[in-house]
Amino acid sequence: MTHDIIQPDGWAPAKGYANGVFAKDGTLYIGGQIGWDESQVFRSHDFVGQMEQALFNIRAIVRAAGGDVTDIVRLTWYVTDKSEYLARQREVGEAYRRVLGRHFPAMTMVVVSALIEDAALVEIEATAVLGAAPA
Repeated sequence: MTHDIIQPDGWAPAKGYANGVFAKDGTLYIGGQIGWDESQVFRSHDFVGQMEQALFNIRAIVRAAGGDVTDIVRLTWYVTDKSEYLARQREVGEAYRRVLGRHFPAMTMVVVSALIEDAALVEIEATAVLGAAPA
């Protein structure tokens, strides 16, 4: 196999997708994370709360693969409400720093009309480089 599936301990099983795929070259691809917790329950219906949870999820996947947030090299954000994101920049920045500190990888933000989970307000995918996977 040329890759390993990464699933943090205690998380509900992913159905039809992988939360993380760790390639043998050391690249960790993290599927889009939304604002639900490890049990796939939305604890917040607020944009910033969901964004922070999605970042916590990304951090958990990176750590489950043996890395840390400083290994993240790319984030792609999908948001359903551009005006809310822009209006809440201070809160967004505070929540971001609580989870990822002052590590700022390459980022892209895309505004979308909806996400697959109706309650989701944001989805964030990531790429991290951890070094070559153990043989």
